[in-house]
Amino acid sequence: MRTTYMANANNIERKWYVVDAEGKTLGRLSSEVASILRGKHKPTFTPHVDTGDYVIIINASKIELTGKKLTDKIYYRHTQYAGGLKTRTANEMRTKYPERMLELAIKGMLPKGSLGRQMFKKLHVYAGAEHKHEAQKPEVYELRG
Repeated sequence: MRTTYMANANNIERKWYVVDAEGKTLGRLSSEVASILRGKHKPTFTPHVDTGDYVIIINASKIELTGKKLTDKIYYRHTQYAGGLKTRTANEMRTKYPERMLELAIKGMLPKGSLGRQMFKKLHVYAGAEHKHEAQKPEVYELRG
């Protein structure tokens, strides 16, 4: 009788990928990167194990948003003080904090809990074209679509 394959931490091979965000749509890029971080692109995917790869995103400041999202989409955060709700539009986020904008989108697509936090640590986002991970010899990843 054949048993189901279950990956564990000992037999996972991780790769490094570079994704260029220039001209890509925020949601489509985020969903594919979240899938890579989870390991869903591998035949050895196991839901309760972090089987994903490392992802480096460059040119985050050149990400695209469709429709009127640049002016209408609002990001909220709270200072933990009474009346401390702060808001920023997507245009402000893209100009001041482009890395955070992508990180928030991808983090929302990962599992909640300790497994999702572990997967999120494998994401590295940079606003420009330079990154500091040349030593890992990352491969260029072409997005579908």
